[in-house]
Amino acid sequence: MIMNNLKAKDYISSLKPIWCPGCGDYGVLNAIAMAFEELSIPPEKIAVISGIGCSSRLPGYLNTYGFNSIHGRALPIACGLKIARDDLTVIAVGGDGDGFSIGGGHLSHAIRRNVDISYFIMDNQIYGLTKGQASPTTPFGDVTSTTSYGNIDTPIWPISFTLGYGATFVAQSTPLDIKHLATMMVEAIKHPGFAFVNIISPCVTYRGKEMYQYIRDRMYYIDKEEGYDPKDLQAAWRFANDRERIPLGVFYKKEADTYRDRIDRVKEKLGSKKMDIEMEKLAFVPDTGGLGEKDVFIPG
Repeated sequence: MIMNNLKAKDYISSLKPIWCPGCGDYGVLNAIAMAFEELSIPPEKIAVISGIGCSSRLPGYLNTYGFNSIHGRALPIACGLKIARDDLTVIAVGGDGDGFSIGGGHLSHAIRRNVDISYFIMDNQIYGLTKGQASPTTPFGDVTSTTSYGNIDTPIWPISFTLGYGATFVAQSTPLDIKHLATMMVEAIKHPGFAFVNIISPCVTYRGKEMYQYIRDRMYYIDKEEGYDPKDLQAAWRFANDRERIPLGVFYKKEADTYRDRIDRVKEKLGSKKMDIEMEKLAFVPDTGGLGEKDVFIPG
């Protein structure tokens, strides 16, 4: 990897963040810059892709390449970019609404292909940008602007969700421990394959300032727990199913073929074969019904 002397602050752009005061996403921004510094990645070799939402503003605040896509489409764009430009470090970012609602269908396919990208979800359990509606991770029974009598939907548990699809790297952290969060990001970026990090990022505007204390009272580090082994899938499930507390750390990681490995094997099979295609012969010529050739439009 190319080395440089850049510090974390050098990865932050001159654009001032407009998140609410106290938003957890400020800590996420600082953590990702710390991760870039530790990995010594040149800014021009990084691409950060987002969807829509408070968290999806993040690419604009980084001094790297970035792309702010439409709602829920960060993953297909990030995957396509990595396939086209394997030399880039590609990171997709978004929120729980963007990632698990409108964009939820893309997650399973990015995981099963094991595309070599990292996906950082800033999970605040609410739709913040659109004024506090219930999201896929909003706790059952919570009152929001769209659930006046309490949320009646069973929430998605991101760690269980991604483990179930077979992700080769699954971790969780929070900006309440920014050094730990930066470490999880470093491990995710270094992992060969699809790496998912769920980030418990408090929304003080719609979830309340007490969320910080709520998280502090429940967070613990799974690598200090008995039976911890990031290579043990059953142990990962055991920690993932702890719904009373907030487990932090790398739940599971394993080595497996990446999508690039699979593509390269196909290229090897093709070898030096060439595909000489005459587009005219591929054009569909419909039954003219007696019309002359000049009267029929043939695409191409």
